[in-house]
Amino acid sequence: MFEGRPDRDAEVVLVGRSNVGKSTLMRELTGHAVATGGKPGVTRQPNHYDWAAEDFVLTDLPGFGFMSGVEEERREQIKTDVVRYVEEYAEHILVGVLVVDGKSVIDIIDRHSGPDSIPYDVEMFHFLRDLGIPTVVAVNKMDKVDDRDERLDDLCDRLGLHPPWKQWQDTIAPICAKRGSIDPLTEAVRTHLHEAARDDLFKFF
Repeated sequence: MFEGRPDRDAEVVLVGRSNVGKSTLMRELTGHAVATGGKPGVTRQPNHYDWAAEDFVLTDLPGFGFMSGVEEERREQIKTDVVRYVEEYAEHILVGVLVVDGKSVIDIIDRHSGPDSIPYDVEMFHFLRDLGIPTVVAVNKMDKVDDRDERLDDLCDRLGLHPPWKQWQDTIAPICAKRGSIDPLTEAVRTHLHEAARDDLFKFF
């Protein structure tokens, strides 16, 4: 199980597969350098970024799913630890941000869909929502996507949200973290913080 969570009441978590750009997004949100690498699975423990004077922590949880060079048992352990962490702190988590790769997410979901399997991304989306955590899907790397609206509509469809995606702007946030274009995400997060009566945390987003 992960160790060392700061003693903070309010939390926003980033979850998602390896290599979708969570750590890059974390760096963009915090202005704080986070270890990133071309190799999947660089983040093995949560990265907590807590602002000392505030009762708030932003957490980048380790990536789950396939990682080249990482044995399956270890991958499953990471996923289990992520799930346990979210369950344990669910009542403190004001927003869960599920980061996906806009270019590959549909293919990945379709490849892992079957009568007896649910793709990780879809499973994690429903898991967060079932725990009552307001969830935003940060669809990253959108600069590499040509058929933007169609891709986002397809993603809504896979997640069980009725397209068009534009009616879900507090849930679906197309971004490009590497280029610093993350406004749709920060706006969606603020919507949920406002609903939780935590406008005081807007300055972090």
